[in-house]
Amino acid sequence: MEAAEPGRPTPWIITLFGMYARLDDNWLPIGAVVSLLADLGVDGAAARSSISRLKRRGILIGEKRAGIAGYSPAGPTLRLLAEGDVRIFQHDRAGTGDGWVVVVFSVPESDREKRHELRTTLTRLGFGTVTAGVWVAPGHLLEPVREAIERRGLSAYVDVFSGHHLAFGDLTAKVRQWWNLAELAALYDEFLQRYDSVPAAETPLDAFRTYVPMLTQWRRLPYRDPGLPLDLLPPGWNGVAAGRLFDSLHKDLRPAADEHALPLIGVRQ
Repeated sequence: MEAAEPGRPTPWIITLFGMYARLDDNWLPIGAVVSLLADLGVDGAAARSSISRLKRRGILIGEKRAGIAGYSPAGPTLRLLAEGDVRIFQHDRAGTGDGWVVVVFSVPESDREKRHELRTTLTRLGFGTVTAGVWVAPGHLLEPVREAIERRGLSAYVDVFSGHHLAFGDLTAKVRQWWNLAELAALYDEFLQRYDSVPAAETPLDAFRTYVPMLTQWRRLPYRDPGLPLDLLPPGWNGVAAGRLFDSLHKDLRPAADEHALPLIGVRQ
C-alpha cells in the first residue's frame, strides 16, 4: 500500500487501524480516527468518505460500542495486518543456502477471479515471476506461502516445491529477471532521501506526524522485497540502509507518536 497523497488518506487510515485498533479490542471510534487524520492534514469530509469506502469494500466494519460509532477491521483485514507485522518489523533476509520455494499454478478460465487472488497473494509475499504460472521466492518463505494459500482456499490450483537452483545460467542474472530490482532500489532510495535527515521530533504531535507517513511509505517495501540473499543483489544494496533507518525511526518515534494518539483513542499507556 502506497503512501497517502492529498485527497487520498486511505493508506493512512489502514496504518492507523494497524497501529491502534488491535490495542482496543479491534475497534476504533470514528471521532478519534477523524481527529488523528486531521493532525495529518486530512479534512473531516475526506476522512469520513475514505472510511466509508473501506467499509463498502469490506475492509472495515461499522460497529457502535457504548453508543459510540466506530469501526473494526474485518477478519481478513486482521489477518493481513498480522502478516504485515512480521514482514514490516522483522524483514528477515535469506541466505543462498536457504534455497527457493517455487509455486506452480494453473487456474481455469472459469475461476479467473481465483487466478487474480492467487497472483495478488504471491505478489504480496514478494514472489518473482519466472514465467506464466511459475513464481519463485527465497526458501525461508515456504511456510508463510503454504499458510497463505491454504487460508485463502487456493490449494487446489497450486503445487509448491522447495529446492535449489542447480543449472543453468548465472543465478544473479536470473534474480534480476525475476524481480524488478531497479524499481525496488528506487523505492528504497526514495525512502532514504525522504527520511534520512528528518528533524528530531520536539513534541508527541511532531512524532505522530512523522511516524504515520513514514510507516505508511515503508509498509509496501517488505512486500516488494522478499529478503533476497545479499550476495545475489547489486553491491551496496540500499535496502539494508533503508531497513536500518526504518528500525531507528520506529524505535525513536513510535513511543512519542503513541503518547499523542492513545489518549484520543481512549487507550491507557
